[in-house]
Amino acid sequence: MSTTVTKTRTTTGRETVPTHRAVPPRPVRRNPVPGLLRRALTGGATLFWTALVVVPIYWLVVTSLRSRSDFTSDSPLALPGHPTLDSYRTVLDSDFTTYLLNSVIVTAGTVVIALTVALMAAFSIVRNAGTRFSRVSFRLFLLGLAIPLQAVIIPVYLLIIKMHLYDSLLAIVLPSAAFALPITVMILVSFLRDVPRSLFEAMIVDGAGDWRMLWSLAVPLARPALMTVAVYDGLQVWNGFLFPLILTQSGDKAVLPLALTLFRGQFGIDVPSTMAAVVLSTLPMLALFIMARRQLVAGLTAGFSK
Repeated sequence: MSTTVTKTRTTTGRETVPTHRAVPPRPVRRNPVPGLLRRALTGGATLFWTALVVVPIYWLVVTSLRSRSDFTSDSPLALPGHPTLDSYRTVLDSDFTTYLLNSVIVTAGTVVIALTVALMAAFSIVRNAGTRFSRVSFRLFLLGLAIPLQAVIIPVYLLIIKMHLYDSLLAIVLPSAAFALPITVMILVSFLRDVPRSLFEAMIVDGAGDWRMLWSLAVPLARPALMTVAVYDGLQVWNGFLFPLILTQSGDKAVLPLALTLFRGQFGIDVPSTMAAVVLSTLPMLALFIMARRQLVAGLTAGFSK
């Protein structure tokens, strides 16, 4: 784009001073079609993703309100002609509270153990950054991310048998916490590295030890990260199926994912009751997510501005 410059000469007394006056360029008209096309594609992708998420949830809730006869006769996405809560009554009458309590115990125990061990490990790795022990320890935790659960289920099963923990809730808690450690340590280490070292040095000057710095400084500052990994680990354990299936066999030790198989009969599956059980099993985690959404968002976005 060229700029036209007009030169004139102004006379002030005996001297002639040249002046330069720039002519502003003409605005270039841009084609609005690419911008409209981009917004249309973005809006279409957003609507497609929303439908992909909302439609299964809608079908889940609507199916749970149908009777078994209506399920086979009505359209899958149509509203139930005669909504009923019989499926929910069937679920609640089949020891659902026992399975719910088992899932709560397993999830809470796993999250507490994983967070406690991972926080101490991450604090030690960050405080001893640069040493060989810190580098090797962190790499060992990261190595755990490459080990699939299905590949070690037989050694875990034999270990639980040797420890005489088979068919107990502790048999689910311990391996679940072990497999939750790598991702938890990685997130906490990344978060604690952003804490200014001057804060630790100030507490050392005041005479604080490592335990005091851990619980009085690291824990309050890492609360968003702790809430993020707590929700993530809790969701993984809550939906876990392989460990409860292999390491337990009694009905009173079953958790909610295993309880969903109880509505399968000899010649078919009670789909409305199964969907009702799924709806009820998602309510606790949904409530936890709603209560912790602010801390969860803060933990997920921490460090993005750096």
